[in-house]
Amino acid sequence: MMLKRMINLPKDRSFFLFGPRQTGKTTLLKQLFKSEESIYYDFLKTDECSRLRMKPAIFREEVLSRNPNKKYVIVDEVQLIPEILNEIHYLMESSDNPPIFIITGSSARKLKRKNANLLAGRAWKYNLHPLTHSELGNYFSIDKVMKIGSLPKVYLEEKEEYAFKTLKSYVETYLKEEISAESILRNVNPFFKFLPLAAAYNGNLLNFSSLSQQIGVSYKTVQEYFQILQDTLIGFMLNPFTGNIKKQIVKHPKFYFFDIGVSRAIKGDLSSLLYPGTKEYGEIFEHFIILEILRFIDYYQKDYKVSFYRTKGGAEVDLIIESQKDIFAIEIKSSDSPGFSDLKGLKSFSEVVPKAKLFCVSMSPRARVAKNIKIIPWREIFEHLGF
Repeated sequence: MMLKRMINLPKDRSFFLFGPRQTGKTTLLKQLFKSEESIYYDFLKTDECSRLRMKPAIFREEVLSRNPNKKYVIVDEVQLIPEILNEIHYLMESSDNPPIFIITGSSARKLKRKNANLLAGRAWKYNLHPLTHSELGNYFSIDKVMKIGSLPKVYLEEKEEYAFKTLKSYVETYLKEEISAESILRNVNPFFKFLPLAAAYNGNLLNFSSLSQQIGVSYKTVQEYFQILQDTLIGFMLNPFTGNIKKQIVKHPKFYFFDIGVSRAIKGDLSSLLYPGTKEYGEIFEHFIILEILRFIDYYQKDYKVSFYRTKGGAEVDLIIESQKDIFAIEIKSSDSPGFSDLKGLKSFSEVVPKAKLFCVSMSPRARVAKNIKIIPWREIFEHLGF
């Protein structure tokens, strides 16, 4: 099955394409850049990686000797040989007819650790995410996404049991082996213990002290573990709203995994059923909406600032989005008929930011307005945000 991805990649200039493993980077590039006009280096191939790691200059020599019809040079998983970026930089600056370089990576950590040459603006940067509801079109099922996430290889499996096995394999072989290897830890057992706890905290306020006690490591080590997950693109921090307000607000961030299925696999929850109306269902629906909105923001290249709002008194809004002219407060409820009690956080936020546009995103079949709060079907929020 060939799906049209939302990301808009250029064909006339060099760029980086980052994204976690199995988001479809290689598939996408092979669709867009045909073999007859491209040279393709796959550093996941042991022989290719070993050959160029021993002598990166070979890469430069091969590119300079390429057929003139080969105007694209694709380098897949560049973090495995960061030194290649120096050769790319040289070719960009010194060659009379440099190709367009397309460079992919699934980890910024190795690049940072090796002080890799990121080409100082000579290549644009893009991110590829798991599939969105828009990309899936008629194949989209919210129940399926909330159960197994939307990594292409997982979502497009015909049998659910195969999707489960793929997710479990992803966690075992990629998260536990490759990420723990990148962390340069002498003792990886605490990191393995940390992963399911991080998944249990998904979407909740982080308490580094509590986590450090549960795992038996220092506060700073827990912070480093979360940084590893961010550097390897497995998750991201959502920080609290810091506008000029008088109410006391919490200062702890939240952490979200990049994919629902991966998060559930880490917790060992894949086979558990989801029931509408339960706390777990509501949390996963919130996770889904936040992931979708952030993916749209990235693909549409919107200069939006994203945070959440929570006072020390417990009033909370799941997502605050600030643009140059508007501020959106978005509460996420999996109910098909949210009531007044579900809107208290929005009311609190409107008291401190009166100009905010207030939304309750829900499973409601139709939009309605309760006072100044728009309660809308979840698909409608994307139009309101300018997508």
